[in-house]
Amino acid sequence: MATHLTSLDSAQTASADQFNRQSDRYGKTHILADTSDVVGALTGIVPAPGARALDVATGGGHTALCLARAGWNVTAGDISERMLENTTKLLAEEGLTLETSLFPADEIPFPDASFDLVTVRVASHHFSSPERFISEVVRVLKPDGYFLLIDGTVPDNDPETEVWLHKVEKLRDPSHGRFLSRAAWEGLIMSHGLTVLSSTLHEKKQPDLNWYFETAATTPQNRALVLEAVTAIPPSVRSALRLCEEEGKVVWWWPILHVLARKSAY
Repeated sequence: MATHLTSLDSAQTASADQFNRQSDRYGKTHILADTSDVVGALTGIVPAPGARALDVATGGGHTALCLARAGWNVTAGDISERMLENTTKLLAEEGLTLETSLFPADEIPFPDASFDLVTVRVASHHFSSPERFISEVVRVLKPDGYFLLIDGTVPDNDPETEVWLHKVEKLRDPSHGRFLSRAAWEGLIMSHGLTVLSSTLHEKKQPDLNWYFETAATTPQNRALVLEAVTAIPPSVRSALRLCEEEGKVVWWWPILHVLARKSAY
């Protein structure tokens, strides 16, 4: 494992601490183990022999595994050493190998034009600077290389839902940074010179709030505050997130953004 951690800012330190502590919660039973979203987003993109993919903030390694299965030569990066150790084990169980590198997402420690594909999946809302991250993605992508972003999002032009969701997510997991809207991500990606090939919104059912508490090790005090926010949720936000109770469990539908972009050949 290559290590590229120097001085971390407060958000990066919070993420490293959180995911080192909770890394074992991101195993094969985690909802992100279902990588059909990655397979669907990359339909038609077949890696040439030796093509290199970088999975940033790999977490439990599920996306890295999906890419390796598809024939990519994978490098997995994360700010959590424990996550990278688990990722290596996950791929080894299928006889697959990869490189791992410890680094914050906005300081990618590879030369210009190193990768044919860069992915980030359900992680960018933790990043200190999405702007610097995208700049780094563009730098390390080869000409004609692809960038895939999958992450939670907030509805365009719906500040009430955005404020409520950020409040709840920050209470549930203090390492949470900020969800960006679809328009914000598209603008950021295009402003750095990438061409957006597809941008689609999806909904993913979150079946149990208590499961999310356990995954993030939410403190009892913050669990109580989240439940207060759920009880007092504005009707428009309840409708936007389809939040309800099923069999005694608080469930909702999380808006997920998929963006596939490409770097120019010139």
